[in-house]
Parts: sequence; structure tokens; C-alpha cells
Amino acid sequence: MIIQTGMRTDIPAFYHKWLINRIEEGYVFVRNPYNPKSVTRYSLSSEVVDLIVFCTKNPKPMLSHMDVLKPYGQYWFVTITPYGSDIEPNVPDKETVMESFKKLSQIVGKDSVGWRYDPVFINKDYPVRRHISEFEKMAETLSGYTETCVISFIDIYKKVKCNFPGIEEVSEENRIKLGKEFIRIASKYGMTIKPCAEGNELEAYGADCSGCMTVNTFEKAINNRLNVPKRKNNQRNGKCACILGTDIGAYDTCGHLCKYCYANTNNVLVKENMRKHNEKSPFLIGDSMPDDIIHDAVQESWIDWQMQLDFKNYGDRLI
Repeated sequence: MIIQTGMRTDIPAFYHKWLINRIEEGYVFVRNPYNPKSVTRYSLSSEVVDLIVFCTKNPKPMLSHMDVLKPYGQYWFVTITPYGSDIEPNVPDKETVMESFKKLSQIVGKDSVGWRYDPVFINKDYPVRRHISEFEKMAETLSGYTETCVISFIDIYKKVKCNFPGIEEVSEENRIKLGKEFIRIASKYGMTIKPCAEGNELEAYGADCSGCMTVNTFEKAINNRLNVPKRKNNQRNGKCACILGTDIGAYDTCGHLCKYCYANTNNVLVKENMRKHNEKSPFLIGDSMPDDIIHDAVQESWIDWQMQLDFKNYGDRLI
């Protein structure tokens, strides 16, 4: 199975010690965000967890702990944008993040790390021409360390409206203009653009619109075939074939406090939750409660061992 860590928060940046403790103890408790009394216990044994997916704006804190992750397949999405502290208050400077990206790629391999340049929004401080210029600088720096760049245009969720007043969706004209330029630049530096949940709008210009967290992406990362249960292959209303779910993070806990974040309600709540974090707890935030209803997740490896055996036998015959 696949464990996601980054669709609700940034665990490598803020909770890496907790994650290491959970891996060493072999399990984690996750509260249902819509029914907090319902708690799922996930085993973190490498016998059932084939791959851990990370989404982060700062992988640096995890780099000294990579030996703990060796038993697992890994895929890392690292978000690097042109935005400053006015938009991403607590994200390290871009040069530092890009250096960490390169070190990470050298450890896990370029098939296991992707660059996310998202979400893209346009205003007077970040016009189209600035996005194109900054994108090319970053693509040149990251060239050779990944073959994937994921982009998306800002979605105006309710939380985004509250935290980023006045922001507007990107027009179709600007989506096409930026998309075409990003595709051209990415190709120049050996990368493929993968739009995230943007439909097929940019496919005609050379983008891979199949999704960013797909079975193929993860199979390439672990060099194995996966038999993913159909219920895990969530299609986001037909926009992509990404594998979602099984996230061990929690909403309202990301300390980056980015204005465009869909996972944080407000800064006050985030800071309150972060104070409740205990790196020794099986829960990311807080601990067990008297009325918790805990159940064990049904977990199994998704690696297609028969296919792996077939490859081995075929290889033996060639020898």
C-alpha cells in the first residue's frame, strides 16, 4: 500500500522527528478530520507499506534521517515557487530549498522526486512575465535532478478566500500562455510538465495530463508493478488518475502559513494545534481521548510479486 504524508500538512518540514519515531515504533494513529472520534491505526511496517509519498516545501530536516526510510519506496514532491515571504511567510529561501532538492535527488534518484511549481496565481507583483522568467531560472537549476514538473493554477476554495482576500482565478488566456511557455522551458531542461487536476487543457501543447500521483509514477519510482485496488484510484471528477487517500497528516497544522493554502483554516488555529504536537505521541496532534473509537486499517502490499518473478525468470533465461 501507499502512505501519503503531505496532502494535509508538511511533515518533513515541521514534524520529521515525529515521523521517525512513528516509523521506529511501527504504527501511527490518524483521526478522521470529519469525525474526530474515529481513529484509524495504520501499520508502518515495510511488509505492507510499499511506498511513502512526501509533499513538502522544505525537505532539508529529513535529509539526515534518510537511512530510516531505506526499507520503503519513496516519492517526493517538493514545491518551489517564485513567491516571497509576503505569500509564503515561513518557507526557506528558494536557493536553500533547491540545494536540498538536489541532495534529495542524489539520495533517492531523479525518478523518485518531482518539482511542484504551484499553485500559480497572477497579480501585480507576480505577473505572467515574472512567472516565465522565474520558472526558467528554477528549471535550469534543477535540470538533471528530476524529469517531472507539476503545475496547477490556484483554486479559490473557501479557506483560500478567507486567507488570501482579493485573489482571482487565472484566466483561460493566461493559463494557455503560461502553460505553453512552461512546457517549452521544461522540455529544454529535460522535464515533462504534468498539470495537477487541470483537465486536458494543456495536452495539445505537450503536457502529460494523466495526473501527478499516478500508478505509473510510483511504479517507476520503486521499479516494481503495483496492483492498486480500484477504490484507491480516485479520479477527481475525471480530471486525473491520481492515487489519493491514506494520509497520515492533519489539517490546520502546516506552519508555512502560505496565503493560498487550502489545508489551513487560519493562522491562530494552526499555531494552537502546533503547540499540541508531541513528537512521542502516535497522533500528529494531541493524544488519545476517552471516547476514541480505534480500528485497524486493512493493509497489504500492492507489489505484483508474480510480475516481479516473471521478470526475474526472464532475466535468468537471458543469462
